[in-house]
Amino acid sequence: MLDQHEAPTPAADDDPQAAPHAQPAAGETPATESMPSPETLLKQAELAAQEHHDAWLRAKADADNIRKRAQADIANAHKYAIENFSTELLAVKDSLEAALAVSNVTAENLKSGVELTLKQLNSVFEKFRVTEINPAGQKFDPHRHQAINTVEADAEPNSVVQVFQKGYLLNDRVIRPAMVAVAKPKSG
Repeated sequence: MLDQHEAPTPAADDDPQAAPHAQPAAGETPATESMPSPETLLKQAELAAQEHHDAWLRAKADADNIRKRAQADIANAHKYAIENFSTELLAVKDSLEAALAVSNVTAENLKSGVELTLKQLNSVFEKFRVTEINPAGQKFDPHRHQAINTVEADAEPNSVVQVFQKGYLLNDRVIRPAMVAVAKPKSG
């Protein structure tokens, strides 16, 4: 117990030599001064934000340019899609015009010229994968054939008995269905 007249002993926290970390040593800067000022931090953040904004604008411009280039490529693809096919057909047209330009035509020469021209045309169709649909004797397929009428026939019901006009496929897509007559059972 302390006597009222005795002075308390100083605590270790009050002793300047007991706590050397409270005062910086000579030549050292206090810890609070090593932190950048708020103005410096703000300027750094603004510079970083400006760099990110510039990068974003460049990326956006690049994306817009790519989109525009892709749209132009698609438009040109649609516009000139049949250019190669058309170029190949020009030889067929030239052959037909040459046949018409001959003055002394015989039936045999004309037939021979038409056969050669048809051979050219078939070659162009083969090159561009245009295939013929000639379904005589086959089962009727509504996806590839268009029935013009039905005919009583000895053939199996629902089979093609007559082809009025051949159909055509481009790759595997029907570009013109074959126009056909379909067999139905004879009424008895």
